[in-house]
Amino acid sequence: MSVPEEMLGERRVDGPGDMEELGRALGRALEPGDVVVLTGPLGAGKTTLTRGIGEGLGIRGPVQSPTFVIARTHPSLVGGTPLVHVDAYRLGAAVELDDLDIDVAGSAVIVEWGRGVAEYLADSWWEIEIDREVGGRGVDNACGEIAPHTLDLDADAPRTVTISRRP
Repeated sequence: MSVPEEMLGERRVDGPGDMEELGRALGRALEPGDVVVLTGPLGAGKTTLTRGIGEGLGIRGPVQSPTFVIARTHPSLVGGTPLVHVDAYRLGAAVELDDLDIDVAGSAVIVEWGRGVAEYLADSWWEIEIDREVGGRGVDNACGEIAPHTLDLDADAPRTVTISRRP
């Protein structure tokens, strides 16, 4: 696996631009066969980070959330590693990943909501957890859910990003 040691650990990310820059750095380091699992609440920045990863890889975009198509493949524009962007949220079981016929060995695979499914794709993977403040900007009810009219307020709230190697 190719993510440099200095990228491991916890860091503060102050806004969407910084999240994309972190993604670009990760994208420049990823190689075919790398699997990255993104975990975090709705609106945490998983797709923003993936957009930066795509830029770092030099892929054809745009990178958008694959929620309704489950997986999108973005070929490289520079003869490098393609990106497979997966949203596992709507999968009923981890074994459904087999039905997607993902080229793990030849791609960098990013799996949003992928905790508990990565072991079906690879023996080892990178896990990136994104936390955002709860009860602060953008949260306006007792359940801590994001109301649609407050999503823009939450976009610039700092995030804590933790990158680790699994298993």
